[in-house]
Amino acid sequence: MSMSARITASAVVGAGPLGPPVRNIHPPGPPPFAHSAEVEFAALLDFYRIRWEYEPLSFPLQLAADGRPVQMFTPDFFLPEQDLFVELTTMKQSLITKKHGKIRRLKELHPEVNVVLVTRRDFHEIFSQFGYGAVEITALPESDIERILYSPNEISTRVSELGSEISTDYADRSLILVRILKGVTFFMADLARAITRPLALDYLAVAPPHPKQPERVRFIKDLDIEIRGRHVLLIEDIVTTGLSLDFVLGRLRERAPASLEVCALFDKRDRRLVDVPACYIGFPSPNVFVVGYGLDFRELYRNLPFVCVLRPEAYARDTSGPEPYIRPEP
Repeated sequence: MSMSARITASAVVGAGPLGPPVRNIHPPGPPPFAHSAEVEFAALLDFYRIRWEYEPLSFPLQLAADGRPVQMFTPDFFLPEQDLFVELTTMKQSLITKKHGKIRRLKELHPEVNVVLVTRRDFHEIFSQFGYGAVEITALPESDIERILYSPNEISTRVSELGSEISTDYADRSLILVRILKGVTFFMADLARAITRPLALDYLAVAPPHPKQPERVRFIKDLDIEIRGRHVLLIEDIVTTGLSLDFVLGRLRERAPASLEVCALFDKRDRRLVDVPACYIGFPSPNVFVVGYGLDFRELYRNLPFVCVLRPEAYARDTSGPEPYIRPEP
């Protein structure tokens, strides 16, 4: 899937001493990649859901006496979310030296331009600069990821939108945000910063039903704040069956809050058994096991900056270590 850029390179680069860069117009269809390294780099960008443009601009580096450009430089990629031009190169030293010279000249003419020279060997190093290297912290090989559902930028954008929506809806009120541990931790922190209304934070911990007593859902950590007469927003990571969430909502309604609504980052609507109301939803989620941005497998991968689907063999073969934590079905 091509993640073509919505913000174009020409929108962020002005005219230099030798004139403005030239906007390259490519014919419809797949980009005209000139080298296999470009194909591989574009595939990695798509895998990580990083938006890109291919050879969007050509910069004049030298002009003839009559003002015509006699030397141009066309970086291979532009990444709008990182405001970064990327030029790929082989390991051949003469080519690296030549391209370094062009990049130095470009920075002299356009000091506002961010540009890097990258070899195939450095592909993953550049991704780590944008947070994707967190995969290595918990030893999750790229081969264990089936696909990335939502990138860090997509998550950040949607959380900001939710924060603005909530701030508008509660324009004349203060809020108590209640999170249900543990997977919602990252979402709760980012959402709280995106809300501009006065708010307090509290949390609950819910014990999942025991296989021998499926009807018994219970709090193992209750609220510290009195919610009677207060406006409460319950924050969840994923709504699936709705069983645990329905239990929590019922218990909280008994305490007579002024209002009680639900904000969930992900909604697995196809798994719903109880029709619980969710006023604010970040993203729909397919009926697959996902990790990242607070969601875990065996308490791992919560710190991934994106949300991804693991290949079934990634957790099917993981039989070492302690018994796995079973994520409750909200």
